[in-house]
Amino acid sequence: MTRNILAGVDIGGTKTAVVLSLQPPAILKRIEFPTCVAEGPEPALAQIIGGIHEALSSQHLDVECLKAIGVSCGSPLDPVRGVILAPPNLSTWKNVPIKSLLTNEFGVDCIVENDANAGALAEHLFGAGKGSRDMVFLTMGTGLGAGLILNGHLYRGTSYTAGEIGHVRLTRSGPIGYHKAGSAEGWASGAGMARVATQIIKKALIRGEATILASGLQDLSNKLSAKDIWLAAQRGDAVAQNIVRKTGEKLGAIMAIFIDLLNPERIVVGGLALRMGEALLEPARAVVKKEALRSSAAACQITAAGLDEEIGDIAALCVAIREDNNGR
Repeated sequence: MTRNILAGVDIGGTKTAVVLSLQPPAILKRIEFPTCVAEGPEPALAQIIGGIHEALSSQHLDVECLKAIGVSCGSPLDPVRGVILAPPNLSTWKNVPIKSLLTNEFGVDCIVENDANAGALAEHLFGAGKGSRDMVFLTMGTGLGAGLILNGHLYRGTSYTAGEIGHVRLTRSGPIGYHKAGSAEGWASGAGMARVATQIIKKALIRGEATILASGLQDLSNKLSAKDIWLAAQRGDAVAQNIVRKTGEKLGAIMAIFIDLLNPERIVVGGLALRMGEALLEPARAVVKKEALRSSAAACQITAAGLDEEIGDIAALCVAIREDNNGR
């Protein structure tokens, strides 16, 4: 029997998805279930294994059809040993040997990759980074990270932590992200946007500016989200629009660092950029034009991700089809 079916497992703090594909990015079957982090890894692992079996059975396929399994998960993890090392969104998943578990169950190779790198592979193969040789993929969600495609290949770094731009200190002080005040993640992520918004709204109210975001100001840290800000901005709220613009400017400062260091052909932004589009990217480009080396900035295209909400599923499949699994 020909082994030509790929399985992908996208593990998130809220939900996990199992997908099958004969030829990515097309998906034959998708099964989703809550990750339930508080219960520890065992129930979710059992559902992952059961989900792959169920997905195969639904397509009248046998386990012998499987070619490889790709797993996309948040960092930190050890991609060589295939061990998940308690990422922030999976705090109970401590030293989980998911590679060996799935390999032993299904008898095929299992490749494990962090979600930023997996997203970079997906966008490079099938999304907005297709055709580029040097690409930076920014995961702009609750946090901020990056996956690097250099000279056509995924770059992991010596200890497999390349691309952790969220940890870089952008300013001496500022919102906290990645346990560091003024960090890139503190300024340019979904959670960071909400923190920055608190200060901007307070100053706006002092100046007498009206904003629909002012309700519940005393508890903004718990209630306000990037989604709330974007919805208000779409309704014409000037304060909300200013918050989006300020976030875009900080994103541009981060991009300028990548452009000066790596001279990429393309920077692809996922997460918030998929929803906010040019409202976020236009101010980012303006800062890049000011801050980055002119020739490098001119050579770099900045765009939103092309795979939309399907990126997690496709990313996991792309991990399974990587040809340089042992490379950096």
